[in-house]
Amino acid sequence: MASIQLIATCPMGLEAVVAREVKELGYEDMQVENGRVTFRGDELAICRANLWLRTADRVLVKMGEFKALTFDELFEGTKALPWPDWIPESGEFPVEGRSHKSQLSSVPACQGIVKKAIVEKMKQRYKRDWFPENGGRYVIEVALMNDLALLTLDTSGAGLHKRGYRKLITEAPLKETMAAALIQLSRWRPDRPFYDPFCGSGTLPVEAAMIGWNIAPGLRRHFAAESWPLVPEELWEQAREEAFDAVKDDFPLQIAGSDIDPKAIEVAEAAAKSAGLARELKFTAMPVSKVRLEGENGVLITNPPYGERLGDKDEAAAALRDLGAMLLPHASWSVFVLSPSKQLEHYLGRPANKKRKLYNGRIECAYYQFFGKGPLYGPRKDTP
Repeated sequence: MASIQLIATCPMGLEAVVAREVKELGYEDMQVENGRVTFRGDELAICRANLWLRTADRVLVKMGEFKALTFDELFEGTKALPWPDWIPESGEFPVEGRSHKSQLSSVPACQGIVKKAIVEKMKQRYKRDWFPENGGRYVIEVALMNDLALLTLDTSGAGLHKRGYRKLITEAPLKETMAAALIQLSRWRPDRPFYDPFCGSGTLPVEAAMIGWNIAPGLRRHFAAESWPLVPEELWEQAREEAFDAVKDDFPLQIAGSDIDPKAIEVAEAAAKSAGLARELKFTAMPVSKVRLEGENGVLITNPPYGERLGDKDEAAAALRDLGAMLLPHASWSVFVLSPSKQLEHYLGRPANKKRKLYNGRIECAYYQFFGKGPLYGPRKDTP
């Protein structure tokens, strides 16, 4: 099989997490850049990456990259790439685009040039002047950054955060990919209790259970490249069979969540049921002030409500104060909070052991990490 350059895209700040996932899949020839991890693999790598990458947004085929200061350079550089090797005569190939700090700043014009160049290349291969575009979908993107044009093919289709288990959503839900990243950054292990006291639609508990049982996040959905002749059906079958064989569901999980909104709990329970995890996850409608954590050396991960998302900063501050008070009797638990609040450490009564800048959508947040006294993180100095 051919060596293909693939790109796993991700939000800023999560590149190292995605790179670790790529490496765990067995692909070590990689380059980490802002917002993306480029790696080499074969056609089977397209299937495995889409099925297994928990924290990436999409998996793209890197068709080419070149300097493009003029429309002529963009046209010729695009035409030189092997589009007919990927796109069949009947393929649908829309072009999307973006431009930043580049001479070619008109995105619609760049899209038109790229489309025209690809059509000319297809004419040479297929000896025809018109293409019906009624077959499989091949979404092309031209991304211009500092006059460098990057052209890609999207193998994923819908974003990888769309696992397929969340049919309903609550207000301002956390993306599944971000939830998985928060869990992976916490170093939580499935033999430890896990709790989310602001669980909303249940994304963090569901993602934790999928990680705990080693369930590939893409098992319940389909991908754009499944209709591509270059990635045959037997490869998808092989990758899915590997994923089913890798599931480790022979031990109980200690995962629970709660939320003050009963409707949110209904949505969370529906998501757990859709994911096949209803018996493993426990959801309760209650305010954070009433939460009593069970067990020792657990991990609490949460994305509490905040004014920028839900509109009431006073209620958001009160919720954080209640979280700090609730945690006082649970010194062995480690706590991880994604929040834009600059006062979160004040509300929790101690400085964070670590902070990491992340973006929840377009909101700049910090991922506050408070290590417990348990063996997972070692002894902790108490702060007065």
